[in-house]
Amino acid sequence: MTAMTQIETGYHYDLMRRAIERLDGTDGRELTLEEIAAEMHMSPAHFQRIFSRWAGVSPKRYQQWLRLDHAKALLATRHTTLETADLVGLSGGGRLHDLFVRWEAMSPGDYAKGGAGLEIAWGWFDSPFGPVLVMGTERGICGIGFAAEAGSAATMADLRSRWPDATFVEDRARLAPLAEAAFPTDGQAATPKLFLIGAPFQIKVWEALLHVPTGHVTTYSDIARLIGHPKAVRAVGSAVGRNPISWLIPCHRALRKSGGLGGYHWGLPVKRAMLAWEAAETA
Repeated sequence: MTAMTQIETGYHYDLMRRAIERLDGTDGRELTLEEIAAEMHMSPAHFQRIFSRWAGVSPKRYQQWLRLDHAKALLATRHTTLETADLVGLSGGGRLHDLFVRWEAMSPGDYAKGGAGLEIAWGWFDSPFGPVLVMGTERGICGIGFAAEAGSAATMADLRSRWPDATFVEDRARLAPLAEAAFPTDGQAATPKLFLIGAPFQIKVWEALLHVPTGHVTTYSDIARLIGHPKAVRAVGSAVGRNPISWLIPCHRALRKSGGLGGYHWGLPVKRAMLAWEAAETA
């Protein structure tokens, strides 16, 4: 993916969001390129060019991953149970998330302090899914939030509320290498460092999510079994929703057992776009 300005990235994500909403209302009928382009108030050639640049595939191919039954199709064909030993190594064809993430967790005692004594840098960056807020410490990324649906002020307030007693400092230059590792603009996967700040149970859930490969999905009940709490499905769902490092800890890959998308903290349009993006990457 070539580098884009924040305005370009936000515009392209908004286009994807509107296309997703439109396709969700077709009851499975495939729209032609001309129909979609006309509804987006663009020429077919222009729409195809932007769509292909964002997704890496043509609009026709991409539609297959944006229909209402997309989640059920993924669950049927790319369901990862997490118990498989070879999933410990995240390897495969995807260029964005099939990487070895290095991470460490804050101790329970330090977490209980609400971030007291911790300096967290923050900055806004571009992403395929609109403006993204990245937060980090000297140990690595501790927060990623998307503002396309929630808005920048709400996204900032949300992440800051996770660690109310921390000191927050705007330092985009310091975070730039971490942001580049999370959203590479040259197509080369890097190795992001993550610093997990959460309760022990939450961290177990987030660690489990790191074992779900790109283009695959799992269920809340699978995660509950993996961490040794098979009856704690609701608690697992809450922990998934509280994941502060969206995208790199792929909570968007967790679905309901029925095949429903479930919720997503930064908005279901973002979740649909992420799943579709990854499906196209690994198709």
